Amino acid sequence: MQLARVTGSVVATQKSPSLTGKKLLLIRRVTPEAPWQADQTQREEVAVDSVGAGEGELVLVTGGSSARHVFSGANEAIDLAIVAIVDTVSR
Repeated sequence: MQLARVTGSVVATQKSPSLTGKKLLLIRRVTPEAPWQADQTQREEVAVDSVGAGEGELVLVTGGSSARHVFSGANEAIDLAIVAIVDTVSR
């Protein structure tokens, strides 16, 4: 899992049926040293939201097969999922 900041949302009217009804959000990875700001060296990515996250929130994301297991379908078209909204980060 990695920390990321939600930077926006994505609307797609034509999409895989497995994405119907799922919220798509733009995220940018952050570093644990500066979780309050998006790392501008990282590209924005699209993640499927499983926890009701919103723009500006700090979240945990997981990718690959772990992201698909967050949702119930066997053949989900999901490679990146938001699995938690972060309250605090301490070292």
